[in-house]
Amino acid sequence: MTRTKVTTALAGLVSAALVVAGCSSGGGEAPELAGSWDEIVAAATDEGSVTIYSNHAPANLEALKSAFEAEYPGISLNYVRGTDSDLIPRVEVENQTGNGVADVHMTTDAGWIHRSLDSGGYSVEVVAPAIDDPAYRAEDGVLDDTFFVTSATSIGLAWNTANVPDGFGSPEELLDPRFDGKVGVVNPAGFPAVVHIYRRMDVDYGEGFVGRLAEVNPRIYGSAPAITQALASGEIWAAPGASMDVLAERDKGAPVDFALPANPIGIPFYSHVLSAAPNPNAGQVLADFMLTPAGQAALSENYIAALPGIEGTGVDGSEVVAQDIELADPETLEATAVEEYVAVWERRFLG
Repeated sequence: MTRTKVTTALAGLVSAALVVAGCSSGGGEAPELAGSWDEIVAAATDEGSVTIYSNHAPANLEALKSAFEAEYPGISLNYVRGTDSDLIPRVEVENQTGNGVADVHMTTDAGWIHRSLDSGGYSVEVVAPAIDDPAYRAEDGVLDDTFFVTSATSIGLAWNTANVPDGFGSPEELLDPRFDGKVGVVNPAGFPAVVHIYRRMDVDYGEGFVGRLAEVNPRIYGSAPAITQALASGEIWAAPGASMDVLAERDKGAPVDFALPANPIGIPFYSHVLSAAPNPNAGQVLADFMLTPAGQAALSENYIAALPGIEGTGVDGSEVVAQDIELADPETLEATAVEEYVAVWERRFLG
């Protein structure tokens, strides 16, 4: 299992200001696991609980809790949901002091993932048997035997079905002059991840796409949820970088739809078992469960699963799985690079 190539996009909770202070664990060596997998499960049951820190959607974490506890009734799953900027400092302090609370940590912060891989000390090797299932594609989803992809989300093409009944087959179609003033985009100011999305549009949607997008005089919004609401109301007819939240609105009856283009731009959720875990065996059991079909059905509903063919996950017409959504290059998220890009973007879109 090797560290994956770092080329694609991050689309959400990325905190460029986080700095890893202290590279190694302050709590001594990570606790040893029980021997065989059956012994690990038995030891996890003796531990009796497991805690995950995650920035995933609350509904998905609650579904994961229910499914895990049904599979392992002797182990209670506790989750602490927050942004990366909330949770990463906790992980660092627990690592430095050795006073662990979390056993597993899930994050979308590409910069922190790679800094922690370079420094070491935050994670232990994941031994979950589910990783060896060929359907999981560990060669594409596991970094240095520690971080493993568990879910993903993606931006895509979205439209109001009343105004665009035939939908879109490619991003290029949104640039038609008939959509002048009817396309919605997010202002990237203050959002490094959105900057990266725009950078990738010029690669994955076609060279010069962002510049041509500015020529259709799009309406500018402050967030992806605002885009979703504008689509549902008919204020705009289309968006080239909408979030998968559009699918949830569609399922509620809103006149919207969503599709992934041939080269999707997205954000993977990576998890790791922590070296400061107070319940190291239960942490491994949770890691394994998240990669089973039952775990993926709970964790990845309305998201992109890490296993193919999981009902309720992914996007109709697309076979993309979480392993196809690669981590962003952290260098593109540095403050100076982001500021320079935003300045260029604002000249194009705001005049």
